[in-house]
Amino acid sequence: MAGRLVNGHVKTDQADICRADAACPGFFCLAWPWIFFTGLNPEKIEYPMRKVQDYYFTKAKKENYPARSVFKLEEAQKKHGFLKSGQRVLDLGCHPGSWSLYAAGIVGSRGVVVGVDLQKTDMPGQKGHAEIHWLCYDVYDDDLVGRLKKQWPGFQVVLSDMAPRTTGSRYADHQQSMRLVRRVLEITARLLHENGTFYCKAFQGGDFPAVVQECKALFRKVKVVKPDSSRRESREVFILGQGFQPRRYSRKQEKP
Repeated sequence: MAGRLVNGHVKTDQADICRADAACPGFFCLAWPWIFFTGLNPEKIEYPMRKVQDYYFTKAKKENYPARSVFKLEEAQKKHGFLKSGQRVLDLGCHPGSWSLYAAGIVGSRGVVVGVDLQKTDMPGQKGHAEIHWLCYDVYDDDLVGRLKKQWPGFQVVLSDMAPRTTGSRYADHQQSMRLVRRVLEITARLLHENGTFYCKAFQGGDFPAVVQECKALFRKVKVVKPDSSRRESREVFILGQGFQPRRYSRKQEKP
């Protein structure tokens, strides 16, 4: 589900807003008095968002993925088709491995997937899929780009499902998310091939429009995507940049 960017937030159509209202925290606040007076057992009530999340959790297990986050990538791939056979794909923040496994299946045996994460990840690959190289690295490590360049001559796609450890402060979490996105964008600019694709998680907030503009400076086309498998009440969205223009990055670096 794509949306319009307004004041740092993705705005969806009225139908989506109505569906989201049923799952937002306000819904539970309004429902509790009714639940109490009718004598219903709260544990037996099937809340809309819980059903959705249980559906994707169960689906991921059936399809042998370690996390339901895989569907946030699958939805984008089915709609925009940026993963193609034979590509090299860099997956930043890959743990527990769902995105890397999915990408390996799409790019096939002629492709390569490199997964990077602070946590050690070692999921077995599948026959007919791309080989997956798991690297245990901090994305802020200055040696990371050099390490990748030594072994692979760039990538056609850079993915990131990274999110900061949440603190309970919306402002602090948003700022850390923007810092991560900018770091991914910096790595992308140094490793992505011309006309390549960037797909990156971000938390909406005050600085979000500025980050989107930074992406637009490097890509011919930029969209803000809200997958159906992402919680409606969550500020989580994904930035999809297509048609990377390395010359724009070079000119940006040359400016005083």
